[in-house]
Amino acid sequence: MTTEQLVAQIHKKKSFLCVGLDVDINKIPKHLLKEEDPIFAFNKAIIDATHEYCVAFKPNTAFYEAYGIKGWQALEKTIKYINERYPEIFTIADAKRGDIGNTSTMYAKAFFEDLAFDSVTIAPYMGKDSVEPFLAFEDKHTILLALTSNEGAFDFQTKSLEGKELYKRVLETSKTYKNSKNLMYVVGATKATFLEEIRQIVPESFLLVPGVGAQGGSLKEVCKYGMSSSVGLLVNSSRGIIYASADENFAEAAMVKAKELQQEMYLELAAKF
Repeated sequence: MTTEQLVAQIHKKKSFLCVGLDVDINKIPKHLLKEEDPIFAFNKAIIDATHEYCVAFKPNTAFYEAYGIKGWQALEKTIKYINERYPEIFTIADAKRGDIGNTSTMYAKAFFEDLAFDSVTIAPYMGKDSVEPFLAFEDKHTILLALTSNEGAFDFQTKSLEGKELYKRVLETSKTYKNSKNLMYVVGATKATFLEEIRQIVPESFLLVPGVGAQGGSLKEVCKYGMSSSVGLLVNSSRGIIYASADENFAEAAMVKAKELQQEMYLELAAKF
């Protein structure tokens, strides 16, 4: 999917919502455990219920890898279902990969070619030769971890390196990478006030923003400091949507929560555009 297609979907749906599919089998409704593939059954219901209000789905691969081959098969079925049923939806493999040379190329093939995701999250710690193999794939997007929403982000990301915070070095240096036009960045909603300075470095890049909802991030603050001239935001909500109910009405409850966030986003978009 191209960036232009993603922007078109945002304006069409009046939404920049990303629904995180972080499936913990201990949290899904008990009646689904009778299904042949409970994880996929849960995802399918959530996807069908929320697709109208979101522009992206983001499975975190750890929640599938934890269940071995059955978990990976559920991930395969999930991404295939999205691509076939809702091809307009942007897909993110939240895998946080990052290695050098041929290893990165193989990771990229796994997520971009075999699973056919539109994008994948990448840890930039090993530098250019761990990132550029992902950037080589046309119309695919590499989402670099820049300033994350967790408490430990302050251990390294905001520390000064030659007079400038490390996350700013990541942003600036990544712009020099080959095919850097395919880069997006992770910036946590709990770090919303940092967005103003981040936008000075990457004014038009898309930002994947986790942390709204269960982690306490403010959508209004994110929009105030982070929205670009082409919106440039994908705001993720996982637990607050997919676990809105543990009963048989879980999909309907998820739809209500997704619609609530979409309506908030509609108001933010209307105020800017």
